[in-house]
Amino acid sequence: MVDIIDGSETVSTHGITNWILLLLIFSIITVIGNWVGYKHPITDSLVGMLILSLITLAGLLLERYLPFNISSIIYISLIGIAVSVPMMPTSAFVVKYVGQVELLSIVTVFLAYVGIGVGKNWEQFKTMGWRGMIVTICIITGTYLGSAFIAHIVLVMSGTPWC
Repeated sequence: MVDIIDGSETVSTHGITNWILLLLIFSIITVIGNWVGYKHPITDSLVGMLILSLITLAGLLLERYLPFNISSIIYISLIGIAVSVPMMPTSAFVVKYVGQVELLSIVTVFLAYVGIGVGKNWEQFKTMGWRGMIVTICIITGTYLGSAFIAHIVLVMSGTPWC
């Protein structure tokens, strides 16, 4: 059996099942956060996350099975664009339900998953030494502050009042 995140070119049925399970867990947690934090209906958010999960799964499979050396994020982006462009019959459905999923809900779950991944490899993280830890903390802090700054500028430009 091939581990699901080992970078190999072949994926077993077990690996695909693990991908589906991870995407399902990720979707459920995101839907709960979306409901609690943004008051979006659970059913609409769940449909939106399932659409995003199917697009993600398709992109991952294309990366593994097509003979090109293209990252899965490219495939995922192209599929997402293809199913949501206005001239496609799927556009209204996809835009309606994916629009019910807030980006911050997705990012929160993703960052929690990354944190678990770092915690899982804590021994390897400690071998970086104190300089590596300082650099990591600065990168995470800078990324967060930079993203918050850009988001704030976009919100102000779009007419959202200062908080």
